[in-house]
Amino acid sequence: MGDVEIQQLYAASYRRLLGQLIGVTGSVAEAEDVVQEAFVRGLDRPRQLLGADNPEAWLRTVAVNLARSRWRRAQRFLGLAPRLAEDPVAGDTDGHLVLVQALRRLPAGQREVIALHHLADLTVEQVADTLGIPAGTVKARLSRGRAALSALLVEEEPHV
Repeated sequence: MGDVEIQQLYAASYRRLLGQLIGVTGSVAEAEDVVQEAFVRGLDRPRQLLGADNPEAWLRTVAVNLARSRWRRAQRFLGLAPRLAEDPVAGDTDGHLVLVQALRRLPAGQREVIALHHLADLTVEQVADTLGIPAGTVKARLSRGRAALSALLVEEEPHV
C-alpha cells in the first residue's frame, strides 16, 4: 500500500504546496525543504497520510509545523530572525517580488494566515485547523495582516 498513491499525490500536490509554503516562509529554499520533508514523513507513515480525509491538507499541516519549528529553533539558538528570502526567483514579475518582500515584513502569524487563506485558498476554519489556533484568531490575524500588507504595498509602490 502506498508508493504509487504517494507518487500520484506528489505529482498532483507538490507545486501547489510549494507555492503555499513560499508564502508562509518567505523563502523558496525553506519552502522546498519543508514540503519535501513533509512528503518524507508521509512515506514513513503511509497509512496515516493516505488514510487522512485530505492527504494534501495533512502534508500542508506537517510542512507548516516544520517551518514553524525551524523558525523557533533559529530564534532560540541564533538569537536572530531567520533569513526569509535569499534571491528572487528567476522569471518573477516585479509585482510578485514586491508582494513577497512585503509578506516577509509581516509578523509570522499574520504571514501564515494570509498565505494559507489567500495562496492556499483555505477557509478560515481550515487555516485554524492547520495552524492549531481558534478561528477567531485567524480572523483577527487576517484583518491586521491585510491592513499591514496594504500599507506596505502602498509604501513599496513605485512612484513615476
